[in-house]
Amino acid sequence: MTAQYDAVIIGAGFGGMGAAIQLQELGLHNLLILDREDDLGGTWHVNHYPGLAVDIPSAVYSYSFEPNPYWSRLFAPGSELKKYAEHVADKYGLRKYMRFGVVVNGARWDAEHDHWVVSTADGDTVTGTYLLTATGFLSQPRMPDIEGIDTFAGKVIHTTKWDNDFDPKGRRIGVIGTGATAVQLIPELAKSAAELTVYQRTAIWVVPKMDAHVPGFVRQLFARVPQTQKAARKVGGTVLEAIMVGGVLHFRQFKVFNRGAAAAAKAHLYAQVRDPKVRKALTPDYDFGCKRPTFSNTYFRTFNKPNVKLESTSIARVEPDGIVTTDGNKIEIDTLVLATGFNLWEANFPAIEVIGREDRNLGKFWRDNRFQAFEGITVPKFPNFLSLNSPYSYSGLSYFDTIESQMRHVKRLFQEMQRQGATTFEVTEAANTDFLDRMTRKLDDSVFILGSCETSRSYYFNQHGEATLLRPTSTASAYEEQGTFPLEAYEIA
Repeated sequence: MTAQYDAVIIGAGFGGMGAAIQLQELGLHNLLILDREDDLGGTWHVNHYPGLAVDIPSAVYSYSFEPNPYWSRLFAPGSELKKYAEHVADKYGLRKYMRFGVVVNGARWDAEHDHWVVSTADGDTVTGTYLLTATGFLSQPRMPDIEGIDTFAGKVIHTTKWDNDFDPKGRRIGVIGTGATAVQLIPELAKSAAELTVYQRTAIWVVPKMDAHVPGFVRQLFARVPQTQKAARKVGGTVLEAIMVGGVLHFRQFKVFNRGAAAAAKAHLYAQVRDPKVRKALTPDYDFGCKRPTFSNTYFRTFNKPNVKLESTSIARVEPDGIVTTDGNKIEIDTLVLATGFNLWEANFPAIEVIGREDRNLGKFWRDNRFQAFEGITVPKFPNFLSLNSPYSYSGLSYFDTIESQMRHVKRLFQEMQRQGATTFEVTEAANTDFLDRMTRKLDDSVFILGSCETSRSYYFNQHGEATLLRPTSTASAYEEQGTFPLEAYEIA
C-alpha cells in the first residue's frame, strides 16, 4: 500500500508553509497541509485582539528569502502579518495543499507499509510517507485553574478567541495575566474602560519599543534596493542576538548584556510610572531573560490612569460578579479577560498524539524521560517524522530563524536520501544522545542555570525543571549546524 501523499504537514502557519516550500524545492509536490482553523496564518489568524503586533522588529520577523518591503511600522501590526502569510501562500502555490477545519487527533507509524497514518476528529484517515508537525509552541491556550471561574456571570473573553464586536467602553474589566499579549492589550482596553483591574501574578520585563511609522520613501527604497532591507534585518538581528543569545543563553560570558537590558527596563519603568508602590509591584524579582521579555512604550504608562488598578495579591476565587483576592478584597467586574498564555509542556505537547515504532508515544516519552530531539527536529523511533516545534529547536528571538534553519536540515537530509534512492530515515539513539548532552552542557552557561529564575513562572521551563525550549547556540551556529550535521546521524533506507 503506497501513501496517499508524499508528506502530511500539520499546521498552516509560517512553520508549515516554510516546510512545504522546502519540500517543493526538493521535488515533492504531492503534499497535504491540515489545519484546525478556518484559514492559514497560524497565530496571526487566531489572534486579533486590540493592539496585536509583532513583538520584535518586522524586518527580522519574515522569511529572509521572501522579504516584505511594505511593513507600515518597525513593529508591524498583526493584520499585516496575516496579509504577509497570505502573500507567501499565493506566491509559492501553497493553497492547493491546504485543508482547513480539520482537527487532527493523532498519527501512527505503519511499519508494514513505511508510512504515517493520520487520523482526524471526523473519523477520516490519510497517509503520508513523511509527517511534519508545525503546530507552533503557542498553540494550546491555557485556561486558569481558579476556584469559581465557571460561575462568573459576566462576559468572558480569552485573548485567542477575541470577540471583535466587544466594546470596552464603560465596562468594568478584570484582566488576568501580564505576559506579552497582555502588555499589548491592556493599554487598548484602558482607553475607554470605566474601570480596568489588572491581576498580576508575575511581573514582566519590558524594554522601550523603538517603534515608528516607516515612511513611504523607505518602503520604496526597500522594494527597489533589497540590500538596504537586508542591512536593516542584519542590524535588528544583531541587537536581538546580543540581548537574547548573548545576555541570556551565554549569561556566564556576557553578563554585562543581561545587566544592561535589565537596567534599561528599570529606567523605562521609573520614567513612566509615577507611584513608587506601583513601580515596585511592576519590577520583576527574577533575572532578565528567565521569562520572555517584551517591548512596549504604553504598558507602564497605563498604570498612571485613574481608571486602571494593578492588583498583585493572589486571586482566591472568582464570584458571579467579581474577583476576590487572598486578602479578602473583592472588586466587582462585568467582563473577565483571560490573557493567561499557553500550555507548552503538559499533556497536549505535542499538540497531537504521535505514535512511532514499538508503540512509542512521543508525548509520554518526553514527559517520562527528558524533552529531547536531535537538532531540535527528529526523534529516535519516529521514522520519517519531523517535529518543527521540539526541544532545543528555537534559535535566536525570531521564529523565522528557527524555521529557516530547520528548512536547511530538511534539505540536507532529503538530498542524501535522494542520492541513495532511499525513502525512510530515522535518527540514531547515539546521535540524539550526543546532541542532548551537548545542549545540556551549553545551558550551564545560561541565565536559566546561573541566574535567579525561581519566581519567574516561565514557560521556558518544563515540568522537569529544564529550560529546553531555546537552542543554546548562536543563530549563525544553528544555521551552520543544520546544514552540515553528520549524515551518519541517520539510518537511511
